[in-house]
Amino acid sequence: MSKHVAVLMGGWSVEREVSLNSGAFFAEHARAAGYRVSEIDVDRDIGAKLAQLRPDVVLNGLHGRFGEDGTIQGMLEVLGIPYTHSGVLASALAMDKHQAKIVLKAAGVPVTRHVIAHRSEIAREHIMKPPYVVKPVAEGSSVGIFIVKSETSHPPQEILGADWKGGEHLMVERYIPGRELTCAVMGGVALGVTEIVTDLNFYNYEAKYETGGSVHELPARVSQKIYDDVQTMSLKAHEALGCRGVSRTDFRYNDLVGAEGELVCLEVNTQPGMTATSLVPELAEYAGHSFEELVSWMVEDASCNR
Repeated sequence: MSKHVAVLMGGWSVEREVSLNSGAFFAEHARAAGYRVSEIDVDRDIGAKLAQLRPDVVLNGLHGRFGEDGTIQGMLEVLGIPYTHSGVLASALAMDKHQAKIVLKAAGVPVTRHVIAHRSEIAREHIMKPPYVVKPVAEGSSVGIFIVKSETSHPPQEILGADWKGGEHLMVERYIPGRELTCAVMGGVALGVTEIVTDLNFYNYEAKYETGGSVHELPARVSQKIYDDVQTMSLKAHEALGCRGVSRTDFRYNDLVGAEGELVCLEVNTQPGMTATSLVPELAEYAGHSFEELVSWMVEDASCNR
């Protein structure tokens, strides 16, 4: 009898729409792989629903707060339902960009200088010499990110809006010009390196999820040393944070400084997007894993105590 897989999607974070798309991807390919699938648009009663449904495995397609920050992982541990991706600690740690950087730096993964400050302080005056980046400490999908360029006279005022959902304390970090590189890790193996090329300011929400928003060059056209360094650093980051299953680590590479350029890790995604325009399915296919095989591997890898 095939395993009963509950696919969690949606939720109420700012990444709800992306999660619905990731969940649909998971459900489609889990069914194609022969699993019995229940799709759940997550609400506050998710614990009761899962306790009643009692699936064999939870395939977690949630993104953002609650679904990706260790919260639902803790609930699944209490319920004793095996689940995909990283466990409680790694999920919480990777979601907090400030704490993650501390761990990554200690592990020898290069990160950029940053400060944490209240949004009112950041909006009042430049607290770092431009160019710099302002971003929420705990959001994904490039939601709420502002690049403050050298010629910009004032910090972003949008962070003071009544509709701001990026938290009270934000991260301000040195802006690294150059190229966007990313690498997926699957079961302790780096799958390859993609360069993301976009006409937009950076790999933002539109570039990630809108058709034609970006071009993915796989394999990335960088030197063999940089290609190898990105894979090595992705594995280091995955292991340092204690990630499990599939993760994706994003980098900036400025090839215009020094002999070999500057390579900086931006963040580790413990539950990377799984949509028609997402990077991880492409990287998995490049490494020889079909979409069905990728999803099957994730289901069979699921466990508690991650």
